[in-house]
Amino acid sequence: MAGMTRPDPPADLPDKAAWRAWARATRAGLPDVSDEVVAGLRVFLRSVGARRVLAYRALPGEPDVAALHGEFELLTTRARFRPVPRLTLHAWESATELSRFGALQPPPGAPEVPLSSVDVALLPALAFDVRGVRLGYGGGFYDRLLPGFAGVTVGVTVRALVAARLPRDAHDCPVAWLATEAGVTAALTGP
Repeated sequence: MAGMTRPDPPADLPDKAAWRAWARATRAGLPDVSDEVVAGLRVFLRSVGARRVLAYRALPGEPDVAALHGEFELLTTRARFRPVPRLTLHAWESATELSRFGALQPPPGAPEVPLSSVDVALLPALAFDVRGVRLGYGGGFYDRLLPGFAGVTVGVTVRALVAARLPRDAHDCPVAWLATEAGVTAALTGP
C-alpha cells in the first residue's frame, strides 16, 4: 500500500444511496489490509482489557477480523428478519451456514449470548466518517442493536473509506473508535 494514493472521498454526495454507490465502487479496487487492521486491533483490544468481543464474519471487501479468534472470545451475529429485523449474538464457532448476505452465520437454534456481556463491538460498514458515523448496508441492524450498549464500539474499515462527513439520521449510532490499516484512533467528537 506504500506509495499508493487515493482521492479523498467527495464531500457533496446528495444522500446515503449515493454514498453507498461511492463506497462500493471505491472498495472494489482496494487491496486486502486485513492483517494490518487485525494487528492494530489486537493491540487496542488488549489495551482496553477486552475479553468478549462482538465481531463480524467479513463480506468481500471488508477487513477480515477472524484472526482475533483464539486470542479473544469472539461472538458473531445472526440476522433475524421477523417480526422486526434484528441481530442476535452467538459463539463465533457456531457460524456454520451461509446467510442471505453471503457471510457465515449461526443456524436458527444456536444459543444466544446477551449483548450486556460484550466488552467491545467491532462493526463493519461500507464507510465511516471521522466522527464515527457508520454507513451501513441499509438494513439498520446495528442501529437497532447498539442503543444502550455500555461497551466500546469500533468501526472497522479501510482508510480510503473514511470520509470527512457522512449523512447521519437520528437513529444512527456512531462508533467511538475507528480501526483501519493505519491503526486504531478515536473518532472526533463535536458537531
